[in-house]
Amino acid sequence: MKKLMSLRLVLLSLVLLLTASGFIPKPEEKIKIGLVQPMEHTSLNQIREAILAELDELGLNGKITVDYKNAQGDAANINTIISQFVGDEVDFIVPIATGPAQAAAAATKTIPIVFAAVSYPVDAGLVTSLDVADKNITGVSNAIAIENIFELAAELTPDAKTFGFVYNIGEVNAVSSIERAKAFCDANDLKYIEATITNSSELLQAAQSLTGRVDAIFTPNDNTVASAMPTLAAEAIKAGLPVYAGADSMIIDGGFATVGIDYDILGKQVAAILKRLIDGETIAENPIEVVNEYAKIVNTTTAEAIGITLPQDVLDTFLIIE
Repeated sequence: MKKLMSLRLVLLSLVLLLTASGFIPKPEEKIKIGLVQPMEHTSLNQIREAILAELDELGLNGKITVDYKNAQGDAANINTIISQFVGDEVDFIVPIATGPAQAAAAATKTIPIVFAAVSYPVDAGLVTSLDVADKNITGVSNAIAIENIFELAAELTPDAKTFGFVYNIGEVNAVSSIERAKAFCDANDLKYIEATITNSSELLQAAQSLTGRVDAIFTPNDNTVASAMPTLAAEAIKAGLPVYAGADSMIIDGGFATVGIDYDILGKQVAAILKRLIDGETIAENPIEVVNEYAKIVNTTTAEAIGITLPQDVLDTFLIIE
């Protein structure tokens, strides 16, 4: 009887230990990861590919299965996908961008969530503090250096005194970025005109509405704009306007310049968190991370198209997109 009681105590202790880790491995089963992306565009694809590549590099390829779903720009699809993940009892949910992260947080309080590219997780209601992970959610933020982007604009286009703000009013991350941009402009005697959208089909009209009224355009980390960035870039080039954007992919897609985030680094950080959790660390031990490596990026083809001559020191020190 004493031996039986001792065995039960050992088993109970093991269960409690594993529960505290936030993840209980299932014997002889691969770990299931549900990965959801809201739509197709360069930044999100880059993040997804970086996560998957790094998971492989970390030696997890034979230990995990990844169920990847794309919502194709439909918010209703995001909720359906997350519900499917919960119903399938995946071990982890990895939502890319703010909308999917919010949907995952609303759908489960028990499955560990590791988000990628949520610019302002506190504003999005995902966590109460970047420093404390007291729920079932953590991840890597791609908060952009708003002030640095406007300082870059002053360096490259010093005569730009009125900016057009193009963004989706329904994206929390975009709205938070714009509020910071407004604060910077107000403090530095810069003017701004807003051109808001609710979907990508409205982007052309929004861009056209700014022609002749602004000296430059700023668009933040906005998934709706990014998904149709070539449209904004083409219209801006036609009007001779530089577009400063919140992501390097938006410069690759025709924008002018940014102080941007390397999304390969972000994806690697997300994969590293997943690896630590799989190995037994808790969410509480892994609070929100922020990508803090930035690079000045300029598209020389766009510069030539809008008539901007870049000085040699810029060509020597910036990351050049052609």
